[in-house]
Amino acid sequence: METLVPFAAREPKTRLADTLSAAERDDFSRAMLLDVCDAVSDAGGDPTVLSTADVDCPYPAVVDDRPLTEAVNARLDPPTAVVMADLALATSEAVGRLFETTADVAIAPGLGGGTNALAVRHPDFRVDYHGTSVEDHRRIATDIGAATATVDSFRLAVDIDQQRDLAEVLLHGEGRARRWLETAGFELDSGHGRTLVRRD
Repeated sequence: METLVPFAAREPKTRLADTLSAAERDDFSRAMLLDVCDAVSDAGGDPTVLSTADVDCPYPAVVDDRPLTEAVNARLDPPTAVVMADLALATSEAVGRLFETTADVAIAPGLGGGTNALAVRHPDFRVDYHGTSVEDHRRIATDIGAATATVDSFRLAVDIDQQRDLAEVLLHGEGRARRWLETAGFELDSGHGRTLVRRD
């Protein structure tokens, strides 16, 4: 399946600014991007990076600096999937479950109410990533008479935005992002009730 992988190439992951330098955020974000593209490709998809600026990437990439909703809708030609670039826990098995759904619109919700991945087969569906987008996408699908399915996947639900999310990468990650954190000196810290990370 054709798959768009939106990527914020300019000043990525600003909410990690208290943990990583700007250069480190660039490197870590690119590691996550490549992990996601690998998972999509290994699941039989054809990833295209939809980037806000030029990006050094072995996968096909197009640049569109418009807001996410507009950029995705401009290239949403069903059947098409959309998988966010910061799903560092994504595996080919998890992405494959998204691809295998037969619903008009399959939605993999994020933990905070966002939409981390979509598989769109209905020609009239358009995305809206503002606010609680998982509810918005269900409503949009209902309005156009599209059948929906929810892909309940831990690996697609966890997007990496804050320092506490880095622990999930060290606990469950299998690719470049986990190796990048380990090389950068991050390790698990379980002394605070919830497992977090610390850096040597």
